[in-house]
Amino acid sequence: MTDAVGSIDMPDAEDESPESQKKTRKGGKRGKKGPLGRLALFYRQIVAELRKVVWPTRSQLTTYTSVVIVFVVVMIGLVTVLDTGFARVIKYVFD
Repeated sequence: MTDAVGSIDMPDAEDESPESQKKTRKGGKRGKKGPLGRLALFYRQIVAELRKVVWPTRSQLTTYTSVVIVFVVVMIGLVTVLDTGFARVIKYVFD
């Protein structure tokens, strides 16, 4: 059988290079740091990601919040009506 690169039985030429035979350190640069260093790296990465976030303006936030509240109120009303209706049907059937 062959795959897209070559034969399964015969390794590729680049697999036999001496560079690929070297054992790499597990974890790379992160493996050298202690727990506090890893925690500091994690914190720096969080701050870097939060700087990339596009935060909404106050008016957008007000609009989004209003839409969510109206949607939740409508869904509460819908569920209440359905629940009341099903309760009356069940009461009619079993009483």
